[in-house]
Amino acid sequence: MGNVISALSTPMGKGGIAVIRVSGRGAVEVCEKMFCPMSKKPLSDVESNKAVYGKILFEGEEIDDGIATVFRAPASFTGEDTVEICCHGGVLLSQKVLRSTYICGAVPARAGEFTQRAFMNGKLSLSEAEAVIDLIDAENSEQLKLAHSRVKGVLAKRVDELREMLLSLISSVYVFVDYPEEDLSDVSCESALLQTEAMLFETDKLLSTYETGKIVSEGVSAVICGKPNTGKSSLLNALSQSERAIVTSIAGTTRDTVEEKVNIGRLTLNLCDTAGIHATNDEVEKLGIERSVLKMKEAQLILCVLDSSAHLDDEDKRVLSDCNKQNTVIVLNKNDLGLVIDKKELSGFENIVEISAKSGEGIDKLRSLIEGMFLSEAIDYNSAIISNERQFAALCRAKELITNAKEALLGGYTPDVASMELELALACLGEIDSRKASEEVVNAIFSRFCIGK
Repeated sequence: MGNVISALSTPMGKGGIAVIRVSGRGAVEVCEKMFCPMSKKPLSDVESNKAVYGKILFEGEEIDDGIATVFRAPASFTGEDTVEICCHGGVLLSQKVLRSTYICGAVPARAGEFTQRAFMNGKLSLSEAEAVIDLIDAENSEQLKLAHSRVKGVLAKRVDELREMLLSLISSVYVFVDYPEEDLSDVSCESALLQTEAMLFETDKLLSTYETGKIVSEGVSAVICGKPNTGKSSLLNALSQSERAIVTSIAGTTRDTVEEKVNIGRLTLNLCDTAGIHATNDEVEKLGIERSVLKMKEAQLILCVLDSSAHLDDEDKRVLSDCNKQNTVIVLNKNDLGLVIDKKELSGFENIVEISAKSGEGIDKLRSLIEGMFLSEAIDYNSAIISNERQFAALCRAKELITNAKEALLGGYTPDVASMELELALACLGEIDSRKASEEVVNAIFSRFCIGK
């Protein structure tokens, strides 16, 4: 935290401009050595939140002209003095400007160090910092909305409200215990019990958002399965709207899994095309089929592709026996060749769609069905949503401890004894938004960031 750090904050490559970010105590002085405003006014005299045009120097020699924007502590993203230098977006040029900041006293920033400093300086909570990388990584509109709501502090505010409920009860109990001579009223077991039940209700309400939050933020793991030559790879290409998988008329073209992220309306599918499941003596094919079956067991969604222009055979029935009926969509492909398959043999499978992966017929209907299976209703992003495993685990531990406190009160223990469990629950809530998060957890979170953010 004592160093002045510097990094390229725009992507590497040619572009209109490149932005080099410099932050830390002494950042303005570092940049003053390699940036000369055209006004002849020293950079150290430039007011906060002001941009100035000037010359960019490398070892005293002018290499470009550009703009320096000065942000002074604490009114900056990091909470420290920060300067952002905009130069022309050449690969060599931007690297040379960056190197000039190093020569003048800055050191290279680690991945996510600017945002980590913002967190350390109280500019962001931990959940808000996590949301920054989610905002950058967003691949569909729902992920963008969820990340934006957390960046605004919707989740952080809700966690703070839960903490206040806990603190209110704990402090009321301990004030009476520590200052009995003050004639303060004791917290009754009945009152403490009502408050713990209210806390459990609010905790459960927040926990109930996890399934939706996880689906939005991480997507749904999905597998395309079926016997060889039913059109599995054609379906992958149709859904991804690209020639992602090789398609031929030869059965068994796909011998291993092929993975692709596909946006289905508001939903992201982590889609895996698998090798055709059938009896074989080929050792390579056997390995591919074993992987296919394993992927089916792990998937949240199975797209079982059948050739609708032919009757079901033993290989089709073997594939169907490996499918979980609750999360399987039967995709009857090749309907452009005529419907021959007997749908009565598919009893027990609720979701059946007829398509032609070749012509695209029925693909939109399949997309709508998949989206409706996981995101059937509009999501209120003005309400707090838990979306990652770390937050969920901390909240689950808090709930368990609050439940322990409730059971202690029901068992006849006094509120001060129950409050010992509530204090531990308070620490668990602190883990969600930084107050008790370990250094290891914090470092792991910021290691996901790119350098320069």
